Amino acid sequence: MSSKQDESGSGAFFVGAGILLSRIVGLIRESVFAHYLGNSLAAAAFKAAIRIPNVLQNLFGEGVLSASFIPVYARLVGRGDREEADRVAGAVFGILSLLTSLLVVAGVLGAPLLIDVIAPGFKGEARELTLRLVQILFPGVGFLVMSAWCLGILNSHRRFFIGYAVPVIWNAAQIAVLVGLGRSTGQHKLVEYVAYGMVAGSFLQFAIQLPPVLRLLGTFRPAISTARESVRQVFRGFLPVVLGRGVVQISAWVDVAYASLISARAVAALSYAQTLSLLPVSLFGMAVSAAELPAMSQAFGSEEEITAQLRTRVNQGLARIAFFVVPSAVAFILLGDVVAGAVFQSGRFNFSDTRYVWYLLIGSAVGLLATTMGRLYASTFYALKDTRTPLYFASLRVLITAVLAYLSAVRLPSALGVPKELGGVAITATTGMAAWLELMLLRRGIQRRIGKTGIGAVRLLSLWTSALAAGGIGLGLKLGLARYWGAMASDPNQWEGRALAAPSLPPVLTAVIVLGIYGMLYFAFAALLRIPESAMIFRRLKHR
Repeated sequence: MSSKQDESGSGAFFVGAGILLSRIVGLIRESVFAHYLGNSLAAAAFKAAIRIPNVLQNLFGEGVLSASFIPVYARLVGRGDREEADRVAGAVFGILSLLTSLLVVAGVLGAPLLIDVIAPGFKGEARELTLRLVQILFPGVGFLVMSAWCLGILNSHRRFFIGYAVPVIWNAAQIAVLVGLGRSTGQHKLVEYVAYGMVAGSFLQFAIQLPPVLRLLGTFRPAISTARESVRQVFRGFLPVVLGRGVVQISAWVDVAYASLISARAVAALSYAQTLSLLPVSLFGMAVSAAELPAMSQAFGSEEEITAQLRTRVNQGLARIAFFVVPSAVAFILLGDVVAGAVFQSGRFNFSDTRYVWYLLIGSAVGLLATTMGRLYASTFYALKDTRTPLYFASLRVLITAVLAYLSAVRLPSALGVPKELGGVAITATTGMAAWLELMLLRRGIQRRIGKTGIGAVRLLSLWTSALAAGGIGLGLKLGLARYWGAMASDPNQWEGRALAAPSLPPVLTAVIVLGIYGMLYFAFAALLRIPESAMIFRRLKHR
């Protein structure tokens, strides 16, 4: 392996380590939140409320800056043109600060209109609580956007860990509020205090990153100017990516809106399921894509040499992603109740809630691999300074999702005579199906630019075989534990209670046993089938 490949792998490791740390604390936050609030109306209002200001974060945050700012800034740093790089960083900071401030004010004032769009099914008390929460949360998201600017600087200088680990502070602030006030405060007031804690955590996340960023910048010159060509180049790519992220946010809006038409419980459960399904996307899709983008942006040489470098990086990245995401998808399908129970099942969050989240995870598993690999392909377009093509494909995906989700989530359950809450499964499943279409379009577009890319049918078959074999054993173990240690089910005489019940062991202990054995078996089967990533992991463990 070349030094550049080693550097890329090291970068992905530090991104993954930072994300893992922050996601672990994030899961603890969600577990504590579920303990005190469960799937209640207050929980649903909070989950809907954070969707609205998060639009601003996603429009102007990490994804946009990764696509438009990092390729330009990283190339200047790679060429040694530090003065120009510093001026670009200052101009982006100044313009982004102005745009964010204006949109935060507009968001606070326009919150009533936004709620009618994001949660049309909320009326009365649910709507009023959601409105209060949105107005509290919006200012904090401004700090998260500026935190994403810090992340762009750090990534370009290959300082990956701190930017992805610092959300620990953001999560810790909310955990502190929940633990400190959860037992003595009513649910409606508690979620308001959590919102204030989220704002405080957002400020701390930005403040902690700023000092190392200022040390990396030779001279920090905040400016509101597009006079320099490098700055104009950033913002020429900025608008298409903002539109692309806007399209993605429309998809998120659609999901919550449809869920609100099902029930408040569906809104909360959808958020819990997405928290879990985004974990492998962040750990593997984001880690690999974030590490590769600066390296791909700094590729030099002839057109053929650059193309070869990009193709190699894409193929290696896809292989790393698939090795971890395939078993994640199988775990959601076969062992989703074990996963959800370990994280959420406590206090007001009971086994019925766990099982409902499992159903939604099964739907999420449909497009998990496509979503994560799509991130890498999109980053490759960004490295080529093409921000428009991913926008077109994302727009098509969202349009298809909106139509399919409405028909299958809102209309289909009543037509089939099944409980309407099962329509939530259709929301996550149709999103996954559309993700596969987007992936195929992204892959075909990239192959026209850099040549054939992909993992290979044999390797993919080996990965799925290993995961399904291990998952089948894990499922058998879970059912055996449920049989011999009793079962948690509302009515054990019903088929669902017998077949889908979980052991009466503590959920965390069940997860340690079942998921631990599942993980070890997957790695063992993958090694037997000579999958390279498995052998590499065993070599590293042996050396340690």
